[in-house]
Amino acid sequence: MVRISYSALSLLLLLSSSNVSSFQLSAPSLQQRNNIVAKKNGDQPSLTSRLDATATDVDNEKKLQERKKELLTLLLGSEGSSKNNENGIVDPVLCDPVTKEQISVVARGNNVVLGGQESNNKGITFELTSPSNKYSGSSDTFLNLLTPVDEDANDNNDNDNNNFLQRATRQLAPLIPPQLRSVLSVAGIDDSYIPMRDLFTSPSVSFAYERGWRQGFASAGFPGADREFVMATEYFAPVASSDGAVVVDMSCATGLFTRRFAAKDTYGRVLGCDYSDAMLTEARRRINNADGIKKMKTTQLDLVQLDVGQIPMSDGSVDALHAGAAMHCWPDLDAAISEIYRVLKPGGRYFATTFLSTYFSVLNTQNDDSTPISQLAFQNFKSTDTLKELLVRNGFDADKTSLEVLGAACVVIRAEK
Repeated sequence: MVRISYSALSLLLLLSSSNVSSFQLSAPSLQQRNNIVAKKNGDQPSLTSRLDATATDVDNEKKLQERKKELLTLLLGSEGSSKNNENGIVDPVLCDPVTKEQISVVARGNNVVLGGQESNNKGITFELTSPSNKYSGSSDTFLNLLTPVDEDANDNNDNDNNNFLQRATRQLAPLIPPQLRSVLSVAGIDDSYIPMRDLFTSPSVSFAYERGWRQGFASAGFPGADREFVMATEYFAPVASSDGAVVVDMSCATGLFTRRFAAKDTYGRVLGCDYSDAMLTEARRRINNADGIKKMKTTQLDLVQLDVGQIPMSDGSVDALHAGAAMHCWPDLDAAISEIYRVLKPGGRYFATTFLSTYFSVLNTQNDDSTPISQLAFQNFKSTDTLKELLVRNGFDADKTSLEVLGAACVVIRAEK
């Protein structure tokens, strides 16, 4: 498998598709300029002039081929090799969520250009393969690194139908009596429903999220999306200032912050990640309609479906990770925070906002410390000490971790690896 950057591959595709007449390697020679003047005056260029121009074209073609050869050498690691990379591109960040093995990406579709503006990449499907599993994705939706492709299924329709039933069951679970859920389980349909996680798989929630739901967090002290974005980017600045920096927006929901990180167009790659396909579908719709995204020249933007407890990213591959109003929705906090610590580079930074349990006081009257996580609507963070202890026991240094409370119940977390 070949490790190359998406931007370099794009340049290679540009060079490969360019011809001499449309790809000018050098300025016109003096003789060529004289020929242009002669044509304007109605004169025919001399035979010598025509021969000189032909020689210049040949020289340009030679330079073009040499440049392509140099680029192929850089990309493929063997001089002049033009061998097809049948195994795809090894993604420098993404990996198998379970085994943490590297993933190779094969893109299929017309006019495939990886990286750069999202508008260039319509109708492309992706095959993401590790030695142990195969995953799929689309440029029109997201990369699914949550559920492996079932290669033993009879056909794609069986796969699609089963996925539909799984999603529908989780979305309707609050309305399904427990007895019926167990019947569904016997029938082979996953009946596990965790409110804090699966509530957000509902299309109605993804529709409402930026239409009043998220804005309502202001009553708890949340600073608002614009202000939180500034706070996060200021904290990330010392470690994510280069144009190759990788920034992750974890539990991105509808892409409220993902769009802002990407439109900044100073990071090398922005990854918007969420468990919910409904949220990611809405995020893609909003990204496609965002003017700032269409103007991107530097940043590669990807949406990824994943489980924060099994992040499909390589060790030390992320410069900065943001999780806005998210931690209270993570069922396995220790797994999530240890995974975040693992994927951050040394010196990498984690910025998060979440709620103190006082905000959910009405919900908490029905629960106590013995209530299983699977039955809680949200995690209960009773104090900043609880949160700091969580961060420290999963790798973060206490001296490099700070927490502050805004308003009645908003906690802002800053932690450095």
